[in-house]
Amino acid sequence: MRKSLKWMNLALAGALTLSLAACGSSSKEDENKGTETGTETTPKAENVTITFQNIYPDPETPSYKIMKQIVDQYTKDHPNVKIELDSLNTDQQKLKLKTQAASKEVPDITIVNPAAQMKPFVDAGLLAPLNDMLEKDDLKGTFQEGILDFYSFDNNTYALPDGNNVAVVFYNKKLFEQAGAKVPTTFDELLADVKLLKDKGITPLVIGEKDTWTGSFLFMNTLLRTNGGPGFLKDVVDGKKTFNDPAFESAVANFEKLVQAGAFQDGATSMDYNAGENLFKTGKSAMYFMGTWATGAIDASSVGPDVGVFQFPTVDGKGDPNEYMLAPGSAFAISANSKHLQETKDFLHYFMQQYPKVSFDMKNAVTVAQKVDGDFKAAGYSDLQMEVAALKGNVKGGDLSFDNTMNPSTSQVHLTSIQNLFVQQVDPKAVAKEHQTAFESNK
Repeated sequence: MRKSLKWMNLALAGALTLSLAACGSSSKEDENKGTETGTETTPKAENVTITFQNIYPDPETPSYKIMKQIVDQYTKDHPNVKIELDSLNTDQQKLKLKTQAASKEVPDITIVNPAAQMKPFVDAGLLAPLNDMLEKDDLKGTFQEGILDFYSFDNNTYALPDGNNVAVVFYNKKLFEQAGAKVPTTFDELLADVKLLKDKGITPLVIGEKDTWTGSFLFMNTLLRTNGGPGFLKDVVDGKKTFNDPAFESAVANFEKLVQAGAFQDGATSMDYNAGENLFKTGKSAMYFMGTWATGAIDASSVGPDVGVFQFPTVDGKGDPNEYMLAPGSAFAISANSKHLQETKDFLHYFMQQYPKVSFDMKNAVTVAQKVDGDFKAAGYSDLQMEVAALKGNVKGGDLSFDNTMNPSTSQVHLTSIQNLFVQQVDPKAVAKEHQTAFESNK
């Protein structure tokens, strides 16, 4: 799998449109047979219900609005098709999908994450290959180069991503100014900002750690720095390093410094992703570490005009700020056991064709995984959006998240271990040993 991606915007294929005509019938038999025209009979389209599981639960976010607009247009053009939305937050969806997969009742369309996270579903034969769908109207050509590799196994692509993101720190310029804080370029400067903000009664950094991946995402960026670059987990898998390595222990120690400095809001482990993000969007926190997919929602919020973005700083003099936690987006997969497999493929094909254009129109296209036809600046994209686009244009590489790299059992131990650091201080050597034991037990 290629680990480097090109972050570019190119021309997008035109939208697929389809018009349907129907005539009335005078009996149940006629309804079932269709409508006669001369000597020919046009079969009536079968009524189809497609369950669309997604992770866009908040109707106020651009992601939800984009999804809803495309779905509404499709069902208007295809009156025989009903799309049932099952909208959940990320952790809820992951848990529900595991339960559904165990009983082989995966919804028609579901959400999977790249690489290691989706592999068990592929291995179990639960997801349909989408190669034929990608070839139709060259849908594959609409995706940025290399992005589909993260969702492909044995030359088959099983899911189509909504985004291509990196992790950054969003910050509220007004709150920084009130506290006399400056954009940090080192971890020590970040800790100094935390103190300045707390002294002014401002929550420095918000996180929704009830959804455990959020803390892991931040921790892994710390590890990316203390390791001096990407590849730590790959080295562990290849037997070149262990979790007892000084780079990992240093990452734990520095992460704990952030927690012990009181950087996060009270009750961080009982607050989910959406609640945490809303604290930042309502001006109750000065910083928010998250993937660039959050840009549109933040930009549309009340604090949008006051928000800037900066790269995660160096740690102990190590790391390159232009190396990021890479976040190939969550992706749409189709159940191999769908009762309406072709109809579901037709809908998802339409959805992905429309996605870049509708995202662009809704000022949310900077982070999509497909090529976008449009001039962001001329279209009135905000300073924040343009700032994010500029950062993405200089990405040198980075790492995938822990749970997109390691097997699920080791990942679960990791997620719980990092969440525990928000509750109590733990010897970094003990955290490292816990990880190494989990890894060796689940090879």
